[in-house]
Amino acid sequence: MKKMLKKQAEKVRFVIVGGLNTAIDFGILFTLVALGLPTVASNFVSTSVAMVFSFFANKSFTFRDTGQKTVKHIALFLIITIFGMWVIQPIIIQSIKLVLEPWVANEYVILLIGKILATIASLIWNYLMYRRFVFVKNT
Repeated sequence: MKKMLKKQAEKVRFVIVGGLNTAIDFGILFTLVALGLPTVASNFVSTSVAMVFSFFANKSFTFRDTGQKTVKHIALFLIITIFGMWVIQPIIIQSIKLVLEPWVANEYVILLIGKILATIASLIWNYLMYRRFVFVKNT
C-alpha cells in the first residue's frame, strides 16, 4: 500500500492543488455572479486568478520542479491552462445551462453543476498536458 501511495503521490498532490484551485475559482465566480456580473465574464476573472495560483502551486508542490522555467515552458503552461479554463469550461457550462434550464429553476444550481463538470474536465486536461509538455520528468 505504501509503495502504491508513493507511486501515486504526484497525482495526490495534483488533486490537493486542484481542490485549493477550485475553491479559489468557485469562490470568486459565485461572488462575482452574486454581485451581478455576467457568468462568462465572472468565469474569466475567477479562472485567471486560479491560473496564477495553479502555476506556482503545481511547479513547487505538485511536480516539485526546481529547474528554471524558460519562456517556452511558461507559454505552454498558459496555453494549456487557458484552453482548459477559457475554452473547455465555458463550452461545458453553457451546454449544461442549455440542457438544464427547462427543468431546473435555480440558476445557481445550474451554474454549480456546470462548473463542477467543467472543472473535472479541465483538471484532467491540465494534468495530462502539464505532465507531457510543461513539467516533464527527466528520467
